[in-house]
Amino acid sequence: IAMTTLRIPIAIASGLLVLSLGGCRVGPAYHRPPALAQAPPAAYKESPANFPDATAWKIAQPKDAMLRGKWWEIYNDPELNSLEEKLGSDNQALKQAFENFMESRTIIAQAHSQLFPSVTFGPGYTHNETSANNTSGAAAAAGVSSSATIPTNRQTSQITLPFDASWEPDLWGRVRNQIRGAQYNAQVSAADLENLRLTEQANLAIDYFAIRGQDALQAILNQTVADDQKALEYNQAQFETGVAPEINVVEAQNTLQNAQAQATNLGIARAQFEHAIAVLIGANASAFSIPARPLDATPPSIPIGVPSQLLERRPDIAASERVMAAANAQIGVATAAFYPNVTISASAGLESSSWKHLFDWSSRFWSVGPQVSQTIFDAGLRRATVDQYIETYNADVAAYRQTVLVAFQQVEDYLASGRILSQQIQQHQAAAESARRFVEMETSRYQTGIDPYINVVTAQNTLLNDQQALATDHTQQMTASVQLIMALGGGWDTTQLPTPAQVSQRLTSADTAIQK
Repeated sequence: IAMTTLRIPIAIASGLLVLSLGGCRVGPAYHRPPALAQAPPAAYKESPANFPDATAWKIAQPKDAMLRGKWWEIYNDPELNSLEEKLGSDNQALKQAFENFMESRTIIAQAHSQLFPSVTFGPGYTHNETSANNTSGAAAAAGVSSSATIPTNRQTSQITLPFDASWEPDLWGRVRNQIRGAQYNAQVSAADLENLRLTEQANLAIDYFAIRGQDALQAILNQTVADDQKALEYNQAQFETGVAPEINVVEAQNTLQNAQAQATNLGIARAQFEHAIAVLIGANASAFSIPARPLDATPPSIPIGVPSQLLERRPDIAASERVMAAANAQIGVATAAFYPNVTISASAGLESSSWKHLFDWSSRFWSVGPQVSQTIFDAGLRRATVDQYIETYNADVAAYRQTVLVAFQQVEDYLASGRILSQQIQQHQAAAESARRFVEMETSRYQTGIDPYINVVTAQNTLLNDQQALATDHTQQMTASVQLIMALGGGWDTTQLPTPAQVSQRLTSADTAIQK
């Protein structure tokens, strides 16, 4: 009879298990909304192909439509390659983002565990002694009438070995939606990690070219200081021989001192860029240095592809899209609250008053039974909760579209920067050449006594300003090329984003080890 009675709840539980695993999942199905109101154009507006006169700004051939992998190698700079290779596990910002990603994967396991029963084991032992003066209690414990005399206290023992199980079948997909949401959030974390990696890589390249730009400015000012020193010595000799007035010496001295001050000031920015690179590669800034070498590079041909590819190339867009998917799953979680909850509880074990008979067949006990609960009235709480997550999803859609718009803006910005800077460089090169002739002519006129020395100083300052502007243009052009690569997503695309199945894989002991 006991076994027949047991088959009924087991059959019920089996049916609920099948329904739970293959049952319905309430809430809206997710479909990625359009990223833009209209389809992307066939080409970028600021594409070099649309500006054939800007010959200094090159574009890669269509066969090289995307960068792959180590995008910085396009610059053919071994020192930059070496620094980028060091940007890995020692970068603490990347380490933090990686651990956040691993944490998000553990949340998937936590949500997945809710699909299964929870089983507890709570053995217990009690030993009691009844009072001899508690007649009714003592008599009841002794199994005699209350009128009988209980001469001594009575001791009893109770030994239990119970197993308790509880299971709430996922009839409406609440847990499955939680799992999906956790998987999508883990994908968000993975995309955020890649976006940070790209940002750190780009920052390193930008700082590197900024250092090289500072070295170029330093070379210009060092040459200027040397020329000004010669000019001071020349004017000093002219004054001492009575050929020129003392004011020429003072002007030459002032020019030299200003150039020296500018040359000294350049050390501040260079040191800061150098220290920033040390942090990026996880090195101690006190023990890190980069040898001086003036910038002599030009931007490489960058494959920009077509606008429609941008949605698949940027990790921040991928992260924003996965945020929407997670928000959609959360609507399903909230919708499941409208449906009844079924909980199946079971208990079984051994119970005896003596250790000798604890494992006898007659010491067994068990109980099993389902419980159904349904919220009848909550003053609109569930409806408001669903509406809350719907609005959260709508806000995430707007954030996704804003991310896409900003991505297109950044690509167009840096395409325009590269094109315009290439024209500006040509103009500043011409200006620097004119300023060099200006210095030569004024120096000749001064030495022949036609013009005062102040005219030479003016010409020298003009040449210095044009040379500095040209060096700054080259630096800005290189950094703009790095920013364009970052705006295009570097060498990343959505095929590198881990799938829900991949982020759901169990972590190893090495993954969960405490960092020393």
